[in-house]
Amino acid sequence: MASVSVPAQTSPAPAPPLQRGIVKMVLSGCAIIVRGQPRGGPPPERQINLSNIRAGAMARRAAQGQPDTKDIPDEPWAFQAREFLRKKLIGKEVCFTVEIKTALGREYGMVYLGKDTTGENIAESLVNEGLATVRREGIRGNNPEQARLCELEDQSKASKKGLWSEGGGTHTIRDIKYTIENPRNFVDSLHQKPINAIIEHVRDGSVVRALLLPDYYLVTVMLSGIKCPTFKREADGTETPEPFAAEAKFFTESRLLQRDVQIILESCPNQIILGTILHPNGNITELLLREGFARCVDWSMAVYSQGAEKLRAAERSAKERKVRIWKDYVAPTANLDQKDRQFVAKVMQVVNADALVVKLNSGEYKTIHLSSIRPPRIEGEVNVTVDYIRAATGPGEGTSAFPERTCATVTIGGINIAEALVSKGLATVIRYRQDDDQRSSHYDELLAAEARAIKNGKGLHSKKEVPIHRVADISGETQKAKQFLPFLQRAGRSEAVVEYVFSGSRLKLYMPKETCLITFLLAGIECPRSSRNMPGGMQAAEPFSDEATLFTKELVLQREVEVEVESMDKAGNFIGWLHIDGVNLSVALVENALSKVHFTAERSAYYKTLVSAEEACRQRKEKIWANYEEKPVEEVVHLSEEKERVANYRAVYVTEISDTLHIYTQDVETGSQLESLMETMRAEIAAQPPVEGSYTARRGDYCIAKFADGEWYRARVEKVESPAKVHVFYIDYGNREVVSTTRLAAIPPAFSIRALPAQATEYAFAFIQVPQDEDARADVVDCVVRDIQNNQCLLNIEYSGATCPHVTLQFGDTKDDVGLGLVKEGLVMVDVRKEKHLQKMVTEYLNTQESAKSARLNIWRYGDFRADDADEFGYSR
Repeated sequence: MASVSVPAQTSPAPAPPLQRGIVKMVLSGCAIIVRGQPRGGPPPERQINLSNIRAGAMARRAAQGQPDTKDIPDEPWAFQAREFLRKKLIGKEVCFTVEIKTALGREYGMVYLGKDTTGENIAESLVNEGLATVRREGIRGNNPEQARLCELEDQSKASKKGLWSEGGGTHTIRDIKYTIENPRNFVDSLHQKPINAIIEHVRDGSVVRALLLPDYYLVTVMLSGIKCPTFKREADGTETPEPFAAEAKFFTESRLLQRDVQIILESCPNQIILGTILHPNGNITELLLREGFARCVDWSMAVYSQGAEKLRAAERSAKERKVRIWKDYVAPTANLDQKDRQFVAKVMQVVNADALVVKLNSGEYKTIHLSSIRPPRIEGEVNVTVDYIRAATGPGEGTSAFPERTCATVTIGGINIAEALVSKGLATVIRYRQDDDQRSSHYDELLAAEARAIKNGKGLHSKKEVPIHRVADISGETQKAKQFLPFLQRAGRSEAVVEYVFSGSRLKLYMPKETCLITFLLAGIECPRSSRNMPGGMQAAEPFSDEATLFTKELVLQREVEVEVESMDKAGNFIGWLHIDGVNLSVALVENALSKVHFTAERSAYYKTLVSAEEACRQRKEKIWANYEEKPVEEVVHLSEEKERVANYRAVYVTEISDTLHIYTQDVETGSQLESLMETMRAEIAAQPPVEGSYTARRGDYCIAKFADGEWYRARVEKVESPAKVHVFYIDYGNREVVSTTRLAAIPPAFSIRALPAQATEYAFAFIQVPQDEDARADVVDCVVRDIQNNQCLLNIEYSGATCPHVTLQFGDTKDDVGLGLVKEGLVMVDVRKEKHLQKMVTEYLNTQESAKSARLNIWRYGDFRADDADEFGYSR
């Protein structure tokens, strides 16, 4: 074996030369391994046995595969002698002389702590503590060092130290446990608490054998989260080291071998104990990574308890410095500029669960794939960090062609979108080859999120049957669209999600409440047409069609919107108004000079706004109006007759009067149809009663509800507070009630609103103002309830209102005006309308109000209060 150092001094005397080294390992109380200084790799080492003394033999495990052999226990005081030397010598510099070298190559000599023989004589220290015996049979009388050992032994015997103490030393023999019956339970029982241990052997840089104290479990521990180069065992039994395997082993040995450490046992997959070794001078796991002796491994990274991000940072540092195993490393984003690696962008479209289309500040569009996951709605700006670019692949046998893909980590509001998907069980984490570095920069967080999702049975990992989500696509289905049209018209504003944008004014919408897809055309405008295939060939796109499409996409694509359906065309496409965050899309397109106003907008409430916006763009000659030239207007005198008030009273039955003085009526003409439907429905329910409590109420759903009289009526769910508190609206009578779900059931299809529309229609009184004062308003409501509720009246629609038409009502027998009677009694004030055709009615109401005021009736009992108080108390003339 090579010498560990050159002789420190030369003497003509035959005395053995003095040599130096570092103690690597203490084999027993009388044998150590000494190494030299490293020179470009692991240094040479040699075993030195202490001359003239003998310490107890350490325990040895029975040879594996030889059932006849048995474990050999410690000899008394053997472990204590080894520990005495270990604590004194490990990692320290010593000097030694080799006095004898046997034929088998064993070397015996004297060892001194320090650089020369003035240091502590190790053999003498052992003998003095009673931890070793002197070999007196070989002592020469003229050797002062041997005589000194005999003297120290005699003193130790007299003091009854160590081996010479009473009792024989059986209490010093360890009960070593070489195997653990259930390693997983053993690891779990420790609850990741640090355990004192001694590292007895280093197999490679990341695998050690440790003696756990104080119970003397001898276990093999693999460092969590990393893997060092290993020594591959060949068929002939020899070992071939991988590049840097020997260096990694020496790195760990020189810092941990036979050191006192603490170990956190973290997991035990497949009988392999994973753990982290804590040493006062640092964490060996991080050091190995930082020095390029190890790489992170995903399968054990998830159990690492000291922060996986620290390991990734250490590995990243080694990669950047290209040290050792990373000497040929090329970063996945090495060819990207910093501005292309990390940027802020606006999400324009969610292509699927792992791909987004974003708009950069430069206006450029870019498709981004979420790193390291396989395939929530996202709005606003996101932060994008490019992790790697997956090169394009051509089609191969059994494989498809894929274009180049930019894979990145996308965050919004500090939330990692990929991690959120994985944690909810909506995506899984991709497993990579160990040498594949193209992965997410937050890969460990993804693995941890997936582990939580699996443990909690979320989404894909749930053992429950996956719910089937059925969506009816009625785009272009004329018959189906006709069936949906009345329902969508009566619903007013409905929630929807824009699934696709065909052009500036043509979209595909998903209606969540109805679970259907529809094609929707914006009302009131005429957008430039995009290019399209026609029987005669490709029709060219009109100017600014692409800009209009892009504008609509940026504003509404995959956003939640509200729509008002007005009508339907012959192809089954619905026509109406679309609103997003208070913005009318039709108006927005006109305001941005990307659309013209269509004549059909004249009958809408948005006509004035549209015309005003169009005129402003026309004056500025923007975009589609760039070549507009105003035509001379010829003066034409229009002779028009003044519009007259139409009195077309029809018979209605007043069923409900609300606290806001709104009335609900049924048409007398259709009353028999309702009676017939209710009679048939109740007979069917009596024959097949619904299961109590089986109905789940959802806002907007139509159902049947059991009223206080014990009968079932058609209703609509308006609000769900809890199963015990469901707000319903009786659609045929106009009254409302809070009921329990036990009084609700699904409406039989034969009695739905398609069979007979809701019969209760809401109206408000024309020409009158409802009092703001609660007591005054209650008096009016009581009066009206007493006079007309559950009675037949005559109704005439006078003008439209914000929520419902405004009408005049006449008593069925006397034909007297109900509203005018309220004014006459001084219960309400007149709402003065400006329409010319209504002035005759307004004048009659005002004259009646003056009479009530003169008589100081009810609200006028203190005179005309409006001049001083109107603004403050909500009244207006």
